[in-house]
Amino acid sequence: MLYAFGFERIGVVASDLYFVDPDPIPGQEGAERGVRLEVRVLRPGDLPGSIYASRPIVVDRPVWRADLLESVAGPMGSFDRAHHHPAFEGWEPGERVFDDDLSAAPLDWVAARLADLDTLLAEARVPASEAGPRDAEDLRNAVPDIMAAVRKLLDGVAKGELARPPEDRAGEDITNARVSWL
Repeated sequence: MLYAFGFERIGVVASDLYFVDPDPIPGQEGAERGVRLEVRVLRPGDLPGSIYASRPIVVDRPVWRADLLESVAGPMGSFDRAHHHPAFEGWEPGERVFDDDLSAAPLDWVAARLADLDTLLAEARVPASEAGPRDAEDLRNAVPDIMAAVRKLLDGVAKGELARPPEDRAGEDITNARVSWL
């Protein structure tokens, strides 16, 4: 499932995620499940027809990512693999950054980060001019709605309805998988 929130030039997308890293860092082996949330640059596409035509919407390059993940082998709701990527190099995320506060209270931690777009952009080494003049305020006002969507995704993960392993490989020893919109 994918949720998208768009503002003038910045957007937030969130999706459930099932992930098996083919080259995990020590202690991070095995399948992970949870929710991935990204702050992305948005841009409108050109109208493909008349003024009445539907406009393409480009959910472009990532700026920041939070992965609210837990080990599939561990207890549900542990967030033992929760981390974030404060910056990207093009489309590639930087290293995983773990924060005890993120694992302890993931929704509060992410909400606080989203509420401060200026700092998030600065830490990501993205010029403030990438955002529209009202994006920070509009995003801050939308944080309750975004977090409600993230909570709904996490509830679906907890129920086993979302973040499931690839169906065509069920029962296999999977060493590399990514099932998600993001």
